[in-house]
Amino acid sequence: MPDGSAGMGPAEASVAPDPLAGEDTPHVVFGAGQVGRVLAAVLAGRGLSVRVVSRHRPPDLADGIDWRAADAADADAASDAAKGAAVVYQCLNAPYAQWPERFPPLQRGVLAAAERNGALLVSLENLYGYGPTGGRPMTEDLPLAAATVKGRTRAAMTAELLAAAGAGRVRIAIGRASDFFGAGVTAGSTLGERVFGNALAGRRADFIGNPDLPHTYSYVPDIAAGLATLGTDARAAGQVWHLPGPQTVTTRALLDLVASEVGHPVAVRSVPKLAVRALGLVNPMLRGLAETSYQFEAPFVLDTSKYESVFGAAGTPLTAAIAATVAWYRTRASTP
Repeated sequence: MPDGSAGMGPAEASVAPDPLAGEDTPHVVFGAGQVGRVLAAVLAGRGLSVRVVSRHRPPDLADGIDWRAADAADADAASDAAKGAAVVYQCLNAPYAQWPERFPPLQRGVLAAAERNGALLVSLENLYGYGPTGGRPMTEDLPLAAATVKGRTRAAMTAELLAAAGAGRVRIAIGRASDFFGAGVTAGSTLGERVFGNALAGRRADFIGNPDLPHTYSYVPDIAAGLATLGTDARAAGQVWHLPGPQTVTTRALLDLVASEVGHPVAVRSVPKLAVRALGLVNPMLRGLAETSYQFEAPFVLDTSKYESVFGAAGTPLTAAIAATVAWYRTRASTP
């Protein structure tokens, strides 16, 4: 399995053209989901021309952000939607139960769009490709040695990007983050509805694995800010970066912060792995969660020191991130 940073070195980054050259040239964000819509707002807030590409028009795009309809799995449609782009951001995802089948074609379409437009490609990745690390903190030089279906898919997708960059077809920068949480993150996340929604409703937080182990969780506004940096600082090109976020604590310590915000204790209902596997026989979502349960059976810590040594300290304090997330869930709960 290829190394996560193979063929991508600092020398390449030092000679990469400045993506900010010509601020009227659009930064094109593929995906208007949990991260894409926040990234678009961050880029627009920096005075850049921003275009969002998605199959359906998002209801909450900030003023001044262009939108184009396209299915990224169609390389021609994706390339047309990204016409004139200086930077292309890959923030798409696929339905969890169909992830291995549907995600690679989406990335290939975005890769084609960046190639055909001569744009820098900034790709958001998760950590599936590493596989179990035995509790060792994850650094960018770890091999992509996953043995699960989703892990092998993720590693193969990374290999496609590295091969395109190695062949000189495209410039890339890869940003990796752990489990998402934040405003707008509900289903499909360990720290989504089953934690924040349940906590506000006075129910137990559902959790898989051992909550007393350190686990890195990534806050969506930090992910978006990190991707924006990768797309606007020439030093980022040609490398893999772990995106910064709140400090890593145990999941139980994080839930204690949630309890402080909601004003009452939050009990934890830890679902045994064997039960998840059994339920996964009839539930595709749980089958996928069982496949990645190793992340909660040993410390799961993302080392972001490489990013911070180059671009400076970053990341929202955990207490502030939890408070903002709970505040959003309160607003959502009060909306008819």
